[in-house]
Amino acid sequence: MPAPINAFKAALAKGDMQYGCWAGFADAYATEVLASARFDWLVIDGEHAPNDLRSITAQLAVLSSKHSHPVVRLPMGEDWAIKQVLDAGAQTLLIPMVESADQACALVRAMRYPPHGIRGSGAALARASNFSTIPDYIATANAQMCLVVQVETMDGIAALDEILKVEGVDGVFIGPSDLAADMGHMGDSSAAPVARTIKDALARIAASDKAAGILALDHGTAQTYADWGAQFLAVGIDVVMLAQTARATMAKWRDEG
Repeated sequence: MPAPINAFKAALAKGDMQYGCWAGFADAYATEVLASARFDWLVIDGEHAPNDLRSITAQLAVLSSKHSHPVVRLPMGEDWAIKQVLDAGAQTLLIPMVESADQACALVRAMRYPPHGIRGSGAALARASNFSTIPDYIATANAQMCLVVQVETMDGIAALDEILKVEGVDGVFIGPSDLAADMGHMGDSSAAPVARTIKDALARIAASDKAAGILALDHGTAQTYADWGAQFLAVGIDVVMLAQTARATMAKWRDEG
């Protein structure tokens, strides 16, 4: 029995549009609710949300039978952290602040077993192998690993063409907020120089054999990014959705009171 097919990786390879959402509550119950919307992918965020290995593992478990594919974002690309979340069952990682092809190559190797990488082969006790019930896991897992690197600084933009040549990188995700900050437009990813940089980057990614991704919280911006070449598009953040809906509900009652 081989490792499970990574449907998200397969969809990116086919060029299918994939709509996603951020899962930031760091709670399996909330993520299960979010999955009921049938987003194609959900980011279990370990960079800006209070997730740890146990909360990530719990969310991977509740998503295992759902349409929504889990994408785990680590706060960094350390080999030991990658090994832990892969053993917990993650197949797709989103790694922030990638600024060189060498960095991307190191991430690819961290996600793969030898001879193509350095991932430790102790899968016998891991959730990834369904606790040793997938006998061919180690032999077949490499083919199902999906790596998405975040390019979100001008150094990363400068290295983009080299990053796009790295075999084993499946997608490049542009981080509009950090990119805007790095360009001197804190909090304004719509500033003309930032928008031009995003448009050029998405076009270059889309013209490569990699998939282009980005996040947008309003429909118009998201549609613009899709027109510019984004193939996997995050269109919401669960924490923001709850906050906005709660505030709007209370504001309505205050206005009517």
